[in-house]
Amino acid sequence: MLDNRPTLPPEIARRRTFAIIAHPDAGKTTLTEKFLLFGGAIQMAGQVRAKGEARRTRSDFIKMEQERGISVSASAMSFDFREYRFNLVDTPGHSDFSEDTYRTLTAVDAAVMVIDGAKGVESQTRKLFEVCRLRDLPILTFCNKMDREARDTFEIIDEIQENLAIDVSPASWPIGSGRDFLGCYDILNDRLELMDRADRNRVAETIQINGLDDPKLAEHVPADMLAKLREELEMARELLPAFDRAALLNGSMTPIWFGSAINSFGVKELMDGIGKFGPEPQPQPAADRKVAPEERPVTGFVFKVQANMDPKHRDRVAFVRLASGHFERGMKLTHVRSGKPMAVSNPVLFLAADRELAEEAWAGDIIGIPNHGQLRIGDALTEGEKLRFTGIPSFAPELLQGVRAGDPMKAKHLEKALMQFAEEGAAKVFKPMIGSGFIVGVVGALQFDVLASRIEQEYGLPVRFEPSQFTSARWLSGPKLEVEKFININKGHIAYDNDGDTVYLTRLRWDIDRVERDHPELKLTATKEMMV
Repeated sequence: MLDNRPTLPPEIARRRTFAIIAHPDAGKTTLTEKFLLFGGAIQMAGQVRAKGEARRTRSDFIKMEQERGISVSASAMSFDFREYRFNLVDTPGHSDFSEDTYRTLTAVDAAVMVIDGAKGVESQTRKLFEVCRLRDLPILTFCNKMDREARDTFEIIDEIQENLAIDVSPASWPIGSGRDFLGCYDILNDRLELMDRADRNRVAETIQINGLDDPKLAEHVPADMLAKLREELEMARELLPAFDRAALLNGSMTPIWFGSAINSFGVKELMDGIGKFGPEPQPQPAADRKVAPEERPVTGFVFKVQANMDPKHRDRVAFVRLASGHFERGMKLTHVRSGKPMAVSNPVLFLAADRELAEEAWAGDIIGIPNHGQLRIGDALTEGEKLRFTGIPSFAPELLQGVRAGDPMKAKHLEKALMQFAEEGAAKVFKPMIGSGFIVGVVGALQFDVLASRIEQEYGLPVRFEPSQFTSARWLSGPKLEVEKFININKGHIAYDNDGDTVYLTRLRWDIDRVERDHPELKLTATKEMMV
């Protein structure tokens, strides 16, 4: 992310494409709502657990998400804020949906990490942060729930620095916490931000001041809290690094804002920070070269497929991150895997489950392309160049179960449903070489519940998951003759995934070690590049 790159066309330069990552319950969905509210995209923010007629949050659209109050599939939203165009990808916070999240992080240029002021850095945050690290993604941090009892500010910052090995630079500083939380001092702009508890959808009052010695401060902040604020800020300036945009962009520093998303407090400052300091659309890695956003030909890749977003139409929408160019509706693009041209006549932009036709889009944008199963995760769309985008992972599942339809006559329907979910990336589906039926593999146990609930809702098909004799799966590759010989001896352990690739199913870790020892020419892998 160096500054010697060419200047981007203004429309591309104003794009900010980012994901929000957090542990469940840190307040990620609420923060997303407030982003949409301040972007003018919705009139009134919803609450995650709807009470009576309180509005449902906009970014959770699968029935189970609304009932349980968790986000289980990444949704994308585009809206304008000031002079910027924000493309926000909401990721599942629940650890059982990590694979969808990992793939989502391949499609963004930055991440906003939300942490809970009382709980600090939690396990899922650590995991997601590692993925950002692998991609050197710039990270901006929002410490939420300061209106509840929160930990000491220095303690929170220390924990981030120690756990995540990243420099932290405060962009704002909280004044009080819990019931005494008054607001924040905006360090970057020398402003006092006061929280209004009365109206959750109102933007905080801002008082422009001239440094910490400005007498105006005393009019709004009680003397004891003001003394503490001055003392803490003096320590912070001594002990913590000053904000440096270059360090943010190369992934070695994160600025932190404090606030309360449910009270709409601190959110606008964070959004200003994303616009002002966040990265413009970045070059995307492909097999033979990097694709720069300012290139004229349109290119993009599919990082997610969502089936049945509209249950009335059996549609699938492929989420495509545009890597370069200026896309216009009706354009013919080449679907690289099949080599066939595709007229993209009804691309959509999302506001969570609502969509509107996209007349045009630029590098950095995320558009949805409705299709009937032609597009899969990892597919590239170009104006003719045979590009293969890299870095979109598929992980070996950690849990395997057999699946049966409640009605044996509907086995064909079940196969169709399972194939849809496999192509969407919601689960791995393996067809064993011997015997009928399918084995379904997932990363987290909750995914089985989600699958059963979605198959019943979307296909009217009750299903049962049952224990499988196998505990893990590995993709098998190697010289053709050796692979064929191995398959013939181990038919009971061999299955094929929905792409037709060979998979070795095992009961014990020992089996994998034995194969690696006895067949050094074969490779068993736990991840597969979704490069097509």
